[in-house]
Amino acid sequence: MSTEALFAIVDDDEAVREALSELLEVSGWPSLTFADAAAFLAAHVRGRFAAVVTDLHLPGRNGLQLQQHLRSADPDLPVIVISAQSDAAVRARCLASGAAAYLTKPINDRLLLEHLATAAERR
Repeated sequence: MSTEALFAIVDDDEAVREALSELLEVSGWPSLTFADAAAFLAAHVRGRFAAVVTDLHLPGRNGLQLQQHLRSADPDLPVIVISAQSDAAVRARCLASGAAAYLTKPINDRLLLEHLATAAERR
């Protein structure tokens, strides 16, 4: 398996997926994008990804449910939840469930890249 950090982006908004993928690409990091949790889980193999960036609101399994699933399926995989929702209770619930970070849209690129760099270093 490659030692290069590979990141997963899970968001049902194609424009967001593309923008985040481009941000990672210009930062020198490869990524794979997925429109929902089911598509990501079909491609997920433990140890394949350095981190997952997931939208909170997804069709089917939402980002919090995905994060909770990964907590048992791949406990070392950092999950960064992104959302347009800035509700403090939702943020606290995501972080208490093990999310590495909870970022609100529009995403602060620098902050996201810092979290991804931390995940890449842990690899």
